[in-house]
Amino acid sequence: MSAPVDTVVRGARVLDLDRGDAAAADILIRDGRIEALGAPGMAAPGDAAELDASDRLVIPGLVNAHTHGHGSLGKGAGDRWTLELLLNAGPWITGNRATEHKYLAALVGALEMLRKGCTACYDLYFEFPLPTVEGMDAAARGYADAGMRAVLAPMIADRTFFQAIPGLAASLPDALRARVDESVLAPGDATLAACEALLRGWRHDRDRVRLALAPTIPLHCADDFLAGCARLAREHGAGLHMHLAESKVQAVVGLRRYGQTLTAHLDALGYLGPDFTGAHCVWLDGDDVRRFADRGASVAHNPGSNLRLGSGIAPAREMLRAGVTVGVGTDGAHCADNQNMFEAMRLAAYVSRVRDHDPQGWLSTRDAFRMATRDSARALGFGDTLGRIAPGALADLVFLDLGHVNWIPMNDPVNQLVNTEDGAAVDGVMVGGRIVVWDGRFTNVDLARVRRQAEQATEELRALNHDLRDLAARLEPLVGRFCVGLAREPYHVHAMASAGEAE
Repeated sequence: MSAPVDTVVRGARVLDLDRGDAAAADILIRDGRIEALGAPGMAAPGDAAELDASDRLVIPGLVNAHTHGHGSLGKGAGDRWTLELLLNAGPWITGNRATEHKYLAALVGALEMLRKGCTACYDLYFEFPLPTVEGMDAAARGYADAGMRAVLAPMIADRTFFQAIPGLAASLPDALRARVDESVLAPGDATLAACEALLRGWRHDRDRVRLALAPTIPLHCADDFLAGCARLAREHGAGLHMHLAESKVQAVVGLRRYGQTLTAHLDALGYLGPDFTGAHCVWLDGDDVRRFADRGASVAHNPGSNLRLGSGIAPAREMLRAGVTVGVGTDGAHCADNQNMFEAMRLAAYVSRVRDHDPQGWLSTRDAFRMATRDSARALGFGDTLGRIAPGALADLVFLDLGHVNWIPMNDPVNQLVNTEDGAAVDGVMVGGRIVVWDGRFTNVDLARVRRQAEQATEELRALNHDLRDLAARLEPLVGRFCVGLAREPYHVHAMASAGEAE
């Protein structure tokens, strides 16, 4: 649906996070931005389109600070996986993708996020063996067709998982080691050249889909490759996003390889800064947190994925106290199984409660909602233009049905948004003044058609990746034992809920 020059939203209850209430108000929107807020019945241009939001709670669109669009066709793919077992399964989950599959994966992920009240995301999108113009263009079209904003960051490395963990490949039987040795990424120089071509030639509207770079994990990237990524990003004004200290295996191996924590190593390389977002950051110590604060870097907190993969509980409250910008993410549908930001911010609040006996040390619902909106928007590089309802902000709005059982009765809108709402009451979504969901239905996408395409695609990919899946199944017990052994080594940070865990 096209946005008229002026739209006035009438009859809404509009969330004010700072006051913690939702008073009745009208919203005037012009050229995709909020022009004014006023009392019900406020004056508006005579030719403005009126949008009836009676009995609706209007909130800023949620902002997903970390996901993987390529994983959307792998929803529900695994069960008792650690991060390392997920990486072992990665080749069959996302292998052998044609351009149409890449488009469809991004589209499916975007539709799920929109339907659950999320209007923008940071997407670390992976192509093997290196990013391509065609593939990233396909992912961008998926977001554009859905009507969602995205920061699209090709996820890149110059070492495979088996090359990144010292001793892992050598621990395998000869036949299996030969199989994993066959899978290699493109040389670092080729990958950097591909990223430079993307950054120079990007033809999409950067207010809707912009580019960043995502060197995936420090251990998966040689230092000169990391330096090349940072140089390219800063030359082109793009963000940098990286998985950092997500699992104890990463933390232990990082200390072995670099003689210091992963965060300290990145800081020594000059990586941390306002354009940098570290994802997960579970195994950070106090010095690491201070480095983030001192450099103005951001964190994407993914509590659902951290629980799903048994990675641990990140020190989000400690980060906020230190002055770090902490956004909230879902992670990809292949490693968290949904794209529900309501669930993600609820889990962010809840997991903080197992780190401290004192409720004053817990994240409040106001903290969690701010993290999932304003702070996530800053991590994406949108500053204060997203994640709030105020004059000058982009008109990315979500309409919740107050007649839904989730809101009967409404006692405290902020508490209920975090503790009660699960996305089921989302009735409408606006992005840049354009309605993309109304009455619970997509306005510009035929969902039944997308479903048919997704089912056909998964059948095709299941057949194409049969041998890769079989190989991963044979490797899984071996990888699991080796990495669990690493995870049981001492480390100076405690991030697991089990009191008996040897650290």
